[in-house]
Amino acid sequence: EVQLVESGGGLVQPGGSLRLSCAASGFTFSSYAMSWVRQAPGKGLEWVSNINSGGGGTSYTDSVKGRFTISRDNAKNTLYLQMNSLKPEDTAVYYCARSVGGERGQGTQVTVSS
Repeated sequence: EVQLVESGGGLVQPGGSLRLSCAASGFTFSSYAMSWVRQAPGKGLEWVSNINSGGGGTSYTDSVKGRFTISRDNAKNTLYLQMNSLKPEDTAVYYCARSVGGERGQGTQVTVSS
């Protein structure tokens, strides 16, 4: 059974930073691309970033380029999202997902507010 457990969310002031983690189990993590998606209040699901299975290839939605960094540790079966220079519009529930459009975890809330 695929399990994805996100953590690291919270309340942060504009301009602050957070690091999200996603612990994966139930599949061969190192064989899959992984992604982060988010859902803001009252809005649909938005793709944020993805990383290939080896970690050498990444891509980002335009609104987070230069501020967010996706990474992974295949030895620890863990996916990360470093979020810097956070803005109120980054407020959302953040989910990690297997591949693009695959299974998702339960999500972690990120709130950016002063």
